[in-house]
Amino acid sequence: MSHQRLDYAALLRRRGFRMTPQRQMILDAICEGRGHTTPEEIYARVQAKSPAINQATVYRTLDFLGELGLVVSADIGIGQKVYEIAGETPHHHLVCQACGQVQKLAHALVEPFFASVEEQQQFRVKTDHLILFGLCQRCREGERPE
Repeated sequence: MSHQRLDYAALLRRRGFRMTPQRQMILDAICEGRGHTTPEEIYARVQAKSPAINQATVYRTLDFLGELGLVVSADIGIGQKVYEIAGETPHHHLVCQACGQVQKLAHALVEPFFASVEEQQQFRVKTDHLILFGLCQRCREGERPE
């Protein structure tokens, strides 16, 4: 998802912050990953453009952008968080535990479940990036006994 769809500089200003060159480079580096990208990949892209930006700045900025809801992070089973630009609406993922394939899952499919949890458990779900682990169709078919 491109961060060019929204004016993040204006969003930051409305919340009392400014778009620094570092924040812009980190947003750009996330977008260059075209989906889920690790902090190390983001750092490498930023370093290629500006070696003066250190790893701690990248991690702090990722946390900051996450707190503001401009990026989302998730653990998709690779042992570390991955980041992507937040969309206008939440989306979720299905991760195959056999082959590692990641599929997007529309929020519209998950929303009724969240509403049911709120109604039945009196618990409002605030998750905007749900990850479900299982087996994709191809791997399930490979599992069947002959």
